[in-house]
Amino acid sequence: MPDALLSLTPEPLDATALVRLLDDASAPGEHGAVTAFVGMVRAENLGRRVIALDYEAYEPLALEAFRLIAEEAAAAWPGVRLAIRQRVGRVGVGDASIVIAAASAHRAEAFAACRYAIERVKQVAPIWKRELFAGGACWLEGRTADPFDAAARDAAMRRACG
Repeated sequence: MPDALLSLTPEPLDATALVRLLDDASAPGEHGAVTAFVGMVRAENLGRRVIALDYEAYEPLALEAFRLIAEEAAAAWPGVRLAIRQRVGRVGVGDASIVIAAASAHRAEAFAACRYAIERVKQVAPIWKRELFAGGACWLEGRTADPFDAAARDAAMRRACG
């Protein structure tokens, strides 16, 4: 059964709507803090003028990775609930490519879980991006670690909490 909090979509991303969905999926008053991370397509990368990014994903495994990340966050920060929405297809400069929201009783856990989630998405989700820039295009690095690699998980935890 699909989880509305963990998804891929070709549609533009709305951070406010995802935060609202996360809040609606929780018991009233369950969370005292919600943080959100919005990843945006920047206009310049490696000295090149970016025109757009094309995102591709292997959806079944990407959603499995999102579920794993949500489970890891809940284990590390009990009571934390995550929402992850990744855009696929063409994403223009200034548009959101990913939105992650974390809800928790306290802000510290919400911030840490949100940071952890983006680090883990970059490590383990089978999502690839092709950068279109003035004069050409190239594929950029995608998934870099096995989802069950403890060293990679620990590195994400250090970045989230360091």
